Amino acid sequence: MKNYDLYEMDRRVLLHPFTELSQHREKGPNVIEDASHIFVRDARHGKILDGAAGLWCVNAGYGREEIARAMHEQALKLPFFHSFTSSANEPSIRLAEKVLQFAPSNMSKVFFGNSGSDANDTNVKIVWFYNNVRGRPRKKKIIARRRAYHGVTVASGSLTGLPHCHAGFDLPIPQVLHTEPTYYYREAPAGVSEEDYGKSLAAQLDAMIMAEDPETVAAFIAEPVMGTGGVLTPPANYFEEIQKVLRKHQVLMIADEVITGFGRLGFPFGSQKYRITPDLMTLAKGLTSGYQPMSATLLTQEIADVLEAGSKERGTFGHGFTYSAHPVAAAAGLANLDIIEREGLTENAADVGSYLIGRLREELRNEPFVGDVRGAGLMIGVELVADPATKKPFELSDPVHGQVAKACYEEEKLIVRPLPNGHTLGFSPPLVISRSEADDLAERFVRGLRRVTDERTRGRPAA
Repeated sequence: MKNYDLYEMDRRVLLHPFTELSQHREKGPNVIEDASHIFVRDARHGKILDGAAGLWCVNAGYGREEIARAMHEQALKLPFFHSFTSSANEPSIRLAEKVLQFAPSNMSKVFFGNSGSDANDTNVKIVWFYNNVRGRPRKKKIIARRRAYHGVTVASGSLTGLPHCHAGFDLPIPQVLHTEPTYYYREAPAGVSEEDYGKSLAAQLDAMIMAEDPETVAAFIAEPVMGTGGVLTPPANYFEEIQKVLRKHQVLMIADEVITGFGRLGFPFGSQKYRITPDLMTLAKGLTSGYQPMSATLLTQEIADVLEAGSKERGTFGHGFTYSAHPVAAAAGLANLDIIEREGLTENAADVGSYLIGRLREELRNEPFVGDVRGAGLMIGVELVADPATKKPFELSDPVHGQVAKACYEEEKLIVRPLPNGHTLGFSPPLVISRSEADDLAERFVRGLRRVTDERTRGRPAA
């Protein structure tokens, strides 16, 4: 009766993010009661292997007592103080130093926020402030990519390149433009190599900047591997070619590492894997493994110097959040990064990720609805298609990947994410997963997929 009351209470009082609201009103929530290691417990469905690490974020796994203790001790000592007007606290200072040890060597300063969305808003405002101080008031446009996910606030939601994040919200704002994603499997012309595809995407970006007028284009933002847009990995030469274009037009490079940061790709950051030299970076998720809300914007010394010069001219740097550099969140971050470093979770992501991608490719190579298995480290996507031979996609209105995710959840006790704007299922398990647990994950997924495949090939829709 207690859980039944919770379901009814939820329907009455909670507005859920990224949820089909009328459907939720009918079916109610999945109530997660507790979690440990790579498993969560659903009040109705029992113990479930979390193949998504929450929302790409629980890198260190669930139930880490070191993180909980650090939060508890800090809450007793100093539960909160703001970072406005030169105020500081020890854990946030130490965390900033630690983050810079992980980051590309050209990063120099850290600004803490609360989510990836507000960190990308911070990036936008810094870019605009930077160009105002440098006497370039027209240089304000920011180019993102179709299918990108950069957040949901007004600025970051505009950077996001997913139609359902714009529809009904009067987005994107005029200063944001979108170019092509790195979708080699579906959007590269037939017979074009990955290298030539990477060059063509850079050429398209160059043409867009020229058409808009380089004096009006301020920054380009990209995820090293596109997450919510379909786990889209770039050609090996892509960022090298893109950065040539950016340098040519004095356009800043923003690396959105909200998902790819802190080991997920088998590197500390995706920027290191793909040889990106960012001017600004966006961090969140793996910073605390989701144990506390926290984000960070990283910037170069050159940008920091311009901000300081601008503050001398204009007075106070008028940006920040009540919970910026929150001491309890910073304590969680320090404990989390210590685990990632001490337990070699970045190296484990490289090893187990490569193993899991190989295992999925082997198991799925003859499946009638599987078109592509792609990824890097422990960030993997399986794209479902109506016909693998021709890459014919399912109709967007066809719920096939949602049916597979449901079968995996309810029948196989596995969480995989049906990603929007296509039919890709995303895998991003906690970085503590072992090879044997990766085998378990793959076996559960194959069984869940085949439940739906068997129903459909017999001519009956899946439940």
